[in-house]
Amino acid sequence: MELYTYYRSTSSYRVRIALALKGLDYQAVPVNLLKGEQRGVDYVALNPHGRVPALRTDAGQLLLQSPAIIEYLEEVYPQPALLPVDATARAKVRGVAAIIGCDVHPLHNVSVLNQLRQLGHDEAQVNQWIAHWIGQGLAAVEQLIGDHDFCFGTEPGLADVYLVPQLYAAERFNIDLGGYPRIRRVAALAAGHPAFARAHPSCQVDTPAQ
Repeated sequence: MELYTYYRSTSSYRVRIALALKGLDYQAVPVNLLKGEQRGVDYVALNPHGRVPALRTDAGQLLLQSPAIIEYLEEVYPQPALLPVDATARAKVRGVAAIIGCDVHPLHNVSVLNQLRQLGHDEAQVNQWIAHWIGQGLAAVEQLIGDHDFCFGTEPGLADVYLVPQLYAAERFNIDLGGYPRIRRVAALAAGHPAFARAHPSCQVDTPAQ
């Protein structure tokens, strides 16, 4: 498999975690978002949406959007499972993932922030926007994940796949996590887990040298 990725992209980070948790090998194909490579002719011909991640499967099919890619991985490579067996439990896990993937992350995507700047908002206002939406989402997640090891049990699953990259973004934007003890517990467990470590932005082939 080939994963078109950018080291700091949280949606790419999700897919990297899912691949690592399932023990799947892939070739990383970096797409530098700061240089605008996602808008280049070659990449847009491959992916008309011009975003990362994109996954080329072993069969040569190109898949777009992190939720669809992760669902594909879960269906084709079901073990270890990212979702519980019970339908209600699966819905609860997907609900937490959706809060992050649908309600939080899109509102601090670089394209949204650039549009706010183009509309005349200064950096203080942009930062207030980011802090509001990330804080609102994490406050809900904190109440929903309960007192487990990871979000919904002793092993990481889909909710953790979404939450941990969002925490990386929160750190980048200087969001205080002091009020979220359950979330900080998950973050600490993930920091010591080899799959999360392997997927971390600091460990990617396109991570800039310090």
